[in-house]
Amino acid sequence: MKRIFDVILAYNESKAEAFIQELRGKNPLFICTIGTTETAKIPGISAAGRNPELTDYTPPADAELILLGRCKCIPDVPVTPEGIPTPALITMSALKLADIPALVASGGLNVKPHIPLLDLGGKPGSDIRMGRAVENVEEVIRRARIAGENLSKIADYLVIGESIPGGTTTALGVLLVMGIDAKEKMSSSMPSNPRELKFRTVEASLRVSGEKFGSLSDDPIRAISCVGDPVIPAFAGLVLGAAERVPVLIAGGTQMGAVLAVIKSLNQAILGNIAIGTTRWIISDKSSDLKGIINQIADVPILAADLDFSGSRFEGLKAYERGFVKEGVGAGGAAIAAMIKSDGTITKEALTKEIERNYMRLIGLK
Repeated sequence: MKRIFDVILAYNESKAEAFIQELRGKNPLFICTIGTTETAKIPGISAAGRNPELTDYTPPADAELILLGRCKCIPDVPVTPEGIPTPALITMSALKLADIPALVASGGLNVKPHIPLLDLGGKPGSDIRMGRAVENVEEVIRRARIAGENLSKIADYLVIGESIPGGTTTALGVLLVMGIDAKEKMSSSMPSNPRELKFRTVEASLRVSGEKFGSLSDDPIRAISCVGDPVIPAFAGLVLGAAERVPVLIAGGTQMGAVLAVIKSLNQAILGNIAIGTTRWIISDKSSDLKGIINQIADVPILAADLDFSGSRFEGLKAYERGFVKEGVGAGGAAIAAMIKSDGTITKEALTKEIERNYMRLIGLK
């Protein structure tokens, strides 16, 4: 696959190259959209946090790490049960190295972070097996749209990421009910992807809500309300508001399929101003298929940061090469923006050094 700087043109190569050329010499703004859902507390669904109850703290801690360089709502950095650090470490390092400003937007949280927050009026998500997953979807999209529109006036382009444990399960629900075959295609933060558990969870939610595959292909609001999570309407609304004026790099893994499906349903005209930014770990993941999802939705390019931790001296970082974590908190998009903003002087090696430096500081090593 072709590369520009250390960015892989992973899908729709000519459009991916044109998108990068459009961003060169421009100043981005990074936005992290955070939220929580009770779906994340289903045992085995998420690896975000040492136990399911701690998933409420992961998004606010990620947001604090990005803006403060440390976490305040919990004493440590968010880690998986195996002790592997949050991808917010990558995001924070990339933004710091390239001097990219960042904001945090809340779709709905159980625990508020100790930082300035753009509150989009949403509430935490319920367990999707209840069939009523998200309240107030239309209002959150409306508010997020206003925010995106105004933020697009102060930056040349936006990079939007997310942090919500359990998000691939809720995204799977939205994709299926909107008629997109994603059953065997969603990624996981764990090497052994719990695909069957995710699908059974979504099946239970569809039974309760009275919906089925494709039954809400033209009703994204109800799709999110029944089986989604509070980040999807917040994220989609920000893109809907911003992409009419500026390019938007939507930063994440297979969850971006659900965001893109919602955007397409609400305003197809802006799809030409959107690209997906992810990591090499997502596009090389044999247990998921981001390209296969996007191919069913829209003709948008996929860029991937060619990050490589195989030579790291830290086991927590080397674990990314064994299929842990892979993406999240806009890590791939933030790395791509840093590489483009620096015109390639921020290489994957330079970024890895900065990540290791910050990791050492956070875990108390000299």
